[in-house]
Amino acid sequence: MSYPPYGGGGYPPQPGYPAPGGYGAGPGYPQQPGGYPPPGGAGMPTPESASAAAYGSAAPGGLPYAPQPGGIGFNSGPPMPGMGPGPGYPGQAPQPGYPPQGGAYPGAQPGYPAPQPGYGGSAPPPSGPGYAPAPPGGYGGPAPGYGQPPQQQQPPYGAGGVGGPAGGYPGAPPAGGYGAPPAGGYGAPPAGGAGYGAPAPQSGGYGAPSAPHQQYGGYGNPGAPTGNYGNVPNASSYSQPREEGTLKPYSNFNVEQDCQALRKAMKGFGTDEKVIIEILGRRSSDQRQNIKVMYKTCFGRDLVSDLKSELGGRFEDACIALMMRWDEFDAYELRRAMRGAGTDEAALIEILCTRNNTQIKTILATYKLMYGRDLEKDIVSETSGHFKKLLVSMCAAGRQEHQTVDFNKARADAQALFNAGERRWGTDENKFNMILASQSYEQCRAVFQEYTKVSQRDIEQSIKSEMSGDLATGMLTIVRVIRNKHGYFADRLYHSMKGLGTDDRTLIRVIVSRCEVDMKQIKMEFQNRYGKDLVGFVRDDVSGDYRRLMLTLLSDY
Repeated sequence: MSYPPYGGGGYPPQPGYPAPGGYGAGPGYPQQPGGYPPPGGAGMPTPESASAAAYGSAAPGGLPYAPQPGGIGFNSGPPMPGMGPGPGYPGQAPQPGYPPQGGAYPGAQPGYPAPQPGYGGSAPPPSGPGYAPAPPGGYGGPAPGYGQPPQQQQPPYGAGGVGGPAGGYPGAPPAGGYGAPPAGGYGAPPAGGAGYGAPAPQSGGYGAPSAPHQQYGGYGNPGAPTGNYGNVPNASSYSQPREEGTLKPYSNFNVEQDCQALRKAMKGFGTDEKVIIEILGRRSSDQRQNIKVMYKTCFGRDLVSDLKSELGGRFEDACIALMMRWDEFDAYELRRAMRGAGTDEAALIEILCTRNNTQIKTILATYKLMYGRDLEKDIVSETSGHFKKLLVSMCAAGRQEHQTVDFNKARADAQALFNAGERRWGTDENKFNMILASQSYEQCRAVFQEYTKVSQRDIEQSIKSEMSGDLATGMLTIVRVIRNKHGYFADRLYHSMKGLGTDDRTLIRVIVSRCEVDMKQIKMEFQNRYGKDLVGFVRDDVSGDYRRLMLTLLSDY
């Protein structure tokens, strides 16, 4: 197919670029402003010329680029009747090469594709220095962001319509207006493998996978509870190794079958403890909560009440602990530690000095809901001195968990701790309390390292020499949890079974609260520290159905 010669200005027509459809030969006109072709309809390029001018830099929405000054084949004849000349285009002195223009769309830089002719617009100048060769492709506009400087990239598809440039191209839709086509033009090949038909970018970064859904609550998982002890989803503030529990959700869980089996196990004469162990010891906390609800739905009976009436001793205590949500169990243990004569300070320390901010806030609310009492007030009434201040600080849940490490501050805090303890007569316990209760775990680790340089002693040695009693135990617990949480719980389990007798409350509390969180790591720490297998240690220390349930929770199956 042939085209009439391009008649104006004495310049020959450029090969591969069709003349505007509907017009014969005539003097060349500068590109008129606006997003629409000249009257008469836009002539579509032929297949032969499409490959040569497939990609260009039409503005989003089909707006063609204005001709560059000094380009070959562009004549600056008189304007068409009824149409004024484009502002700033005719009459400009030719410049060498193709320098960037001062408007919103500067000339293409190295690495950007050459401008594309708009529908019916004038053909751009041929490729020259500074213009990348036109890639093969279809009729659409450029991939999003091309033809613009990098700092003015177009928003991706789905982020709102794209209007004309500020202060230019009259008649173009306003920025973000309805009907404005997405950047890149219809039919443009998707950039980076994304385009129409590709999923919209998820929050958290273009092309990045959406943040994984975090379970709501749990010892290692900040958030309100659902009865799940959960793993730590983000270790940015703690730098702990990967954590894994021994108890996992049961894969073939059927809540109705479990309820029927439990009812049958406790109905009539005698109790089938093996069925109870098999179900409660191999179902996750969330699954056990579902069983508790469905049991009442099916039989009009409370499962916990039935368990209490059928079981006894430590086996009953362990089963009842398993039927509580994690926050209920912590609140229950805190209340038990302060109820009646005496106070179980070790339980208060273990819970309050090892939970994170979100967990402590949840425990405070659950304690109030369960007992109609304020946990902090109960602690104040049951403890005293600097130990009371430490526990109140823990209840405040104000640790700067996402604090970044500041080594200058760490050195200053280490010196302050040294000055508050070993360097003076007496001890300023408030300084230890302030730093250990408020700084992030990573910041505290940096402080401990700097403290060794300052004092030539480990921080634990200094605490033991400067403090005593429950305060020393509380401070040491914080230090040990910050350094190695799994090692701390391994120590708690070892000392609950060491020697004559067994601290069953501690044994039950640690195994029940950690079996879905990090019991595998605790078992490894136990082996490394004491040269003994935790499962074997428990087997030798307890007996009966109580032992079978504890071993089920500790088993890797």
